[in-house]
Amino acid sequence: MSNEIPDKNLFMMCNSLILSATSKLPKGYHVRFCREDELDTWKAMQFDTAELAREYYGFMSNYYNQVYHKKGNLFFQRCVFVCDDNDRPIGTCFLWKSYDEIWTLHWFKVLNEYEGNGIGRALLSYVMESLPQKEYPVFLHTHPSSYRAIKLYSDIGFKLLKDPAIGSRQNDLEECIPILESYMSNSDFEKLQFTKAPQYFLNVVSSSKVEEF
Repeated sequence: MSNEIPDKNLFMMCNSLILSATSKLPKGYHVRFCREDELDTWKAMQFDTAELAREYYGFMSNYYNQVYHKKGNLFFQRCVFVCDDNDRPIGTCFLWKSYDEIWTLHWFKVLNEYEGNGIGRALLSYVMESLPQKEYPVFLHTHPSSYRAIKLYSDIGFKLLKDPAIGSRQNDLEECIPILESYMSNSDFEKLQFTKAPQYFLNVVSSSKVEEF
């Protein structure tokens, strides 16, 4: 059903983590960093089918080279996998200091067959709790098709940004609100909060020619 949703831009910001909404991983799962020989595993994880992973392999490789590779091994010191009891990666997420100035949440994904077991919330909690409060806020870029993730982001403290543009990208909040309302439960939709981005963030993003989140 989410395939019918247009690919629009949404941006969110978290000033403070809501600790009461966080959770721990269920028994049998653990967190570790992505290894260098697992880079292709990470690239493919974002897509629901092997066909899509192959189709977008070039895009993911270009993004990795443009944003992460220039920082040496830092990607492998930040990119987190959640794994099953066979050490198989089933989800990923990490924080990245985009433009060397702002913390951003990157590539949050749990494999479809593991959704609904609390793994996504626990992974997101682990990653967000790893950042000291003094380093907040954290920003992210998402799409209305990720309405389940948007509900989770909202639960732990993220608010939707109202600014008309974030750097070179249009913020499609106004178009996306009716979409979110139609796909989310009434209670989840009504809990969504909104704010404006700080000016320093807008200045940093606008001054860069590379989209780092």
